[in-house]
Amino acid sequence: MAASWPSRINMPEKLKLLSWRDIVYIALPSLLLIIAAFWLAAQFIKPAPPSQLIISTGGEGGAYQRFAARYKDVLARYGIALVEKPSAGSTENMERLRNPEFEVDAAFIQSGTARPGEEDELVALGDIYYEPLWIFYREAALHGADKLLDLKGKRVAVGGTGSGTHYLAMELLAANGIDAKNTRLIEAGGLGLVERLRKNEIDAVFVVGPTQSALVWMLLYTPGVRVMNLIHAEAYTRRFPYLARLVLPRGAIDLTQDIPPHDVQLVSPLATMLVREGTHPALIDLLMQAASEVHGASGVFQKPAEFPRAGHGEFPLSKEAERYYKSGKPWLQRYLPFWAATLIDRMVVMLLPLLVVLLPLVKFAPQIYGWRVRSRIYRRYGELKFLENEINEEPGRHSRAEWIEKLDRIEADASRIRTPLTFSDMLYTLRGHIDLVRDMILRRTPA
Repeated sequence: MAASWPSRINMPEKLKLLSWRDIVYIALPSLLLIIAAFWLAAQFIKPAPPSQLIISTGGEGGAYQRFAARYKDVLARYGIALVEKPSAGSTENMERLRNPEFEVDAAFIQSGTARPGEEDELVALGDIYYEPLWIFYREAALHGADKLLDLKGKRVAVGGTGSGTHYLAMELLAANGIDAKNTRLIEAGGLGLVERLRKNEIDAVFVVGPTQSALVWMLLYTPGVRVMNLIHAEAYTRRFPYLARLVLPRGAIDLTQDIPPHDVQLVSPLATMLVREGTHPALIDLLMQAASEVHGASGVFQKPAEFPRAGHGEFPLSKEAERYYKSGKPWLQRYLPFWAATLIDRMVVMLLPLLVVLLPLVKFAPQIYGWRVRSRIYRRYGELKFLENEINEEPGRHSRAEWIEKLDRIEADASRIRTPLTFSDMLYTLRGHIDLVRDMILRRTPA
């Protein structure tokens, strides 16, 4: 069976039927609108995460340094290099974060050692573990000591300047009326304190850190050294809200050697991590995952999965951390490699122009084009109707030749209309009506 006549029209002939002026009028504004939408979306695309994260830790052999090493292993699995910058401790870490000239992204901070400032652009990732305050003393010098007042007049190491230990020790000692005027306060920290205790150079030391801290562990096993059981522990938590009361059960460190030989009451700040607001969100997500892996196990003072937690610190919680506590690991990272998940997360913004602009244009642009084509045909219909009314009302107003000339102009205009095949029926109907008006002119007017 022979193909119908529209199917026999080749592509060049079909293109001739299109109204390129209409296409340009529709396509150009549409193109400009799409470009503007993509440009606007591009302003919200997050840059690719950097390949390294700089973190300020603490002193040699301290808990901050130890945990940072474990964070480093976790981040390395995702292709991120963790750069550690040792410091004196929490106070110096805070100074580094607040110094815009110091290159650092995150830092370990001891709760209570800092308050938010007006110009701070820092957010917290929540509490990550307990940092108990341990007060170790030589049993020969302070037999059975159970309160800070027992340290008055003694030689006490209160931690190095810039450390969280020093900050907390000075606050608690001041609350008991102990200062440099009535007690010899030695600003020193580190593993060297063990030897100084053995040599009778100091009587007591303040140490802040978990049981895994090298200094805490060594002092717990040092002969002749005891950890103070603070009978005022609950009172300190009421006076200093950032402190928590902990109990170290008898034998919790070593059952065979019965360390400690009795329950010990301690006070403890909480370790947290602060990051600058400009830190890439993907890196914050990785830090949260590392914190869960490193600090989520059970311990002497914590239950499984107790940390990290949102907490109620002085600094606002990061949006990424808040989302992590609610939903866990980002959805894309559960099924894709880190690099692929971050790439898709960044590029998903570019899908918005497709949904908001491009799809409606695809739907409505053909309708607008059709409306423009039909409007030109309707305009000739209007001219034809106006001419028909004139002939009916005053057929003698013009001669037959003049009426025919007016009609021919309408027909000539109609023949020049470019119409796709879809609108051919409308054009042929118009020409049929033109012929009807021509017949009417011939009937109503003299030759």
